[in-house]
Amino acid sequence: MTTDRETRQAWRRSVPRELASNAGAASSSPAAMNLSASSEDDSASRNHGRRGEQPARRGPRASLPDLVWKALVWGAMAFFLLNVLLLIATVAINSIATRWFGTPLPQGFTLHWYAQAWSDFQLASVLWVTVEVVGAVVLLSIVLGVPAAYALARVQFRGKRLAMLVFLLPLMVPPVTYGIPMATAMYKFGLAGTLSGVILANLVPALPFVILVMTPFIEQIDPNLEAAARIFGANTLRYFRYVLLPLLVPGMLAAGLLVLVRTIGLFELTFFTAGPATQTLVVALYYAVFSTGVRAPQSIDAMAMIYMAITLIWVIIALQFVSPTQIVSRVKERK
Repeated sequence: MTTDRETRQAWRRSVPRELASNAGAASSSPAAMNLSASSEDDSASRNHGRRGEQPARRGPRASLPDLVWKALVWGAMAFFLLNVLLLIATVAINSIATRWFGTPLPQGFTLHWYAQAWSDFQLASVLWVTVEVVGAVVLLSIVLGVPAAYALARVQFRGKRLAMLVFLLPLMVPPVTYGIPMATAMYKFGLAGTLSGVILANLVPALPFVILVMTPFIEQIDPNLEAAARIFGANTLRYFRYVLLPLLVPGMLAAGLLVLVRTIGLFELTFFTAGPATQTLVVALYYAVFSTGVRAPQSIDAMAMIYMAITLIWVIIALQFVSPTQIVSRVKERK
């Protein structure tokens, strides 16, 4: 007791009286004593918990079969891509080679084969027919497919799933299965070999494709916008022009670009219905491959490079506006 009193008196002399009195009152109060005791207990429990903790376990390492399987998958993908790149490089080099036989690289390079392919295969008229067919198919598929997609997205009726299945049937069935009967009917009615027949044949799979892309896109548009437009006195034409059309333009642009790329590469239906004057680029390339013994293979490779360049340019443009994941239909959540 004497030692504690002397210590307190010495401490009070070294600090101001007010601070000493406040500190003494605070330290002697039961609440402060309880608080200090609880803090000591907490710190002790934390230290005890930390001591009792075990080091975090790392995740299980990949086993040897998993590593071998991953290596095989990546190796197969790399081998496939390497073969594709080598094939494209071979065609590209041969299209500008003067002579390439038995040597690692050609003896010389020239662009003569592109000019010869342009004249031999009449690529000017072929490209113009391709532009006409693709432009008409894209326009008609948008004009007919967007209203159909809007009806399927907004109207609930019996047999809606069956109607959707009928619309999407040309996408699920190989084109050859319905292309031959369709071409037979077109020959009977005099449409085969004409530009109208080629456009109609390419429109058959293009229209369901637009419906497939636009239906989930329209489902995301709030239907209350139409009610609000009606309240403010807008008729159907004004609602479509000033409210709905600006919202549909991104989806229509994406669907149009995807239909364009698909129509350029569609071979079966165009081959069944096209005539000598209505061949698109892909059909002309097919006929050029079978004329290898008559014409130089370099000119055929030059034509193949022209077709690949046109298709690749449009694919790159389409990917700037739409992602491939947007094609997947999303089921609308019910509240």
